[in-house]
Amino acid sequence: MATPTKETGRPAQRRRTRSTIIAATAELLAAGKSPSVAEIAEAADVSRRTVYMYFPTLEHLLLDATLGTIAKSSVEQTVASLTEEPDVEVRVEEMARAIQRGAAETEQQGRTLLRLTAEASRASSPRAHPPRGYRRVEWVERVLAPLKPKIGAKRFERLVSALVMVLGWESLFVQRDIRGLSLEQSEDLSAWAAVALLRASLAEADAEVAMKKRPARRARR
Repeated sequence: MATPTKETGRPAQRRRTRSTIIAATAELLAAGKSPSVAEIAEAADVSRRTVYMYFPTLEHLLLDATLGTIAKSSVEQTVASLTEEPDVEVRVEEMARAIQRGAAETEQQGRTLLRLTAEASRASSPRAHPPRGYRRVEWVERVLAPLKPKIGAKRFERLVSALVMVLGWESLFVQRDIRGLSLEQSEDLSAWAAVALLRASLAEADAEVAMKKRPARRARR
């Protein structure tokens, strides 16, 4: 049995552990089984405690695994196809549209998953591992990867957080429930917001570079 991932582990390692659990669950579901937490833990080579560290309930895990299978067949393919695209705006816009289409296709399951997340948050103390959203973070990081040397690590992480905020189910529900937008309008709005955030980050980085190159003024005597 593998040693459970420590609470203080790196985000990438935590995501790998979560992905391993999800993959094991998806394989068991594909085989026609209704797995227990113990069976999932054994298949993923982790402890039951580790499973519960990442997923508050079995229902939450099973739903996440099902949605993950759907995501791989749509958004994952789009993100993978963008690796050779040199225009970062095109990369970001296409990713944003793919994520929003995926969110629209799984809207009802997404509402259920958000409800489960909210119920788990009310029933327990803050969790060290966010119970969902890791795939979205991975997609955004992959699409933005070429930008990291240009804008710096701190600004890169802020841009990842900002894009994750305006993409996915949460933004879809705000657009649909509060603004009354159609699915097409929702997709357009999220794509526009994603590109606007990208441009703002690039402009900020360029301004910082220009400021550093500006010669210092001589002090008056």
